[in-house]
Amino acid sequence: MRIRTLVVGLAVGSLALTACGKEGEPGTGGTQGTGANNEAQLPTYQVAQNVDVAGSPTFAKVKGRGGLIIGVKDDQPGLGQKDATTGKYSGFDIEIAKLVAASLGYDESKITYKPVQSASREQAIANGDIDYYVGTYTISDKRKQQISFAGPYFEAGQDLLVRKDDNSITGPETLKGKKVCSAIGSTPIQRVREQNLTEPGNIVEFQKYSECVDKLVSKQVDTLTTDDAILKGYAAQDPDQLKVVGKPFSKEPYGIGLNKDDKALRDKINDTLQKALDDNTWQKIYDATLGKSGAAAQKPVINRY
Repeated sequence: MRIRTLVVGLAVGSLALTACGKEGEPGTGGTQGTGANNEAQLPTYQVAQNVDVAGSPTFAKVKGRGGLIIGVKDDQPGLGQKDATTGKYSGFDIEIAKLVAASLGYDESKITYKPVQSASREQAIANGDIDYYVGTYTISDKRKQQISFAGPYFEAGQDLLVRKDDNSITGPETLKGKKVCSAIGSTPIQRVREQNLTEPGNIVEFQKYSECVDKLVSKQVDTLTTDDAILKGYAAQDPDQLKVVGKPFSKEPYGIGLNKDDKALRDKINDTLQKALDDNTWQKIYDATLGKSGAAAQKPVINRY
């Protein structure tokens, strides 16, 4: 598929401009992607020393292991993407994951990224398979029954990705009779069902959003619906074939998923995020990653609970 070729090509070009980390890890600086903020530089993150998060069972396990296992997405341009050739990860979510790791005393050489798809996130956190999850993870009351969230560190909204030559879909009110694709377990596809935006037989689900993109380009589905931040990344990679339409019709605050009972770690991560918002680190991360796709840049407000 053309989209896959573009994804790999752009990611390789992006990584050629960044400082190299160990295999499977991103560099610590440089530029990535193309767009209005092409000259923006990724910040570096000072690794904290002698960190102790008293009362955190997750952090105690991390210290015993000597490194972090962070759940991420690996197919979302500008957010969380793994380069198919080098195995390196890049994007806004990856940088947020690295920022938090540094505040806990771990540089990128001590990070293992573990791709976890939408439908498996709560289970991976509850099982202790990952220490925390950073991957376009919308905070919701339903999810809070199983896990907890730090953040939000970004606020997105549900939107629609269509083929460039399709003018029949302009918003959620025009989805009747259309094949709508999204990821299994995602809040956007739940909203499509709950609001009866299209017929049940027209809902198509896959493990990854990139699978929906492939089906969209090959005209097997009519639209991909998920957060605008994700969709703009795909559209920016293939502007001749894809476009984002309408206006966001939901609020999707992205949080860092954590063990439900680990309030100590949640408070620590919230402190880290707040500092990044206050000292402009958050803005620098955004400008060098997600900002290049045109996604909205409103700073979020941390919700402590």
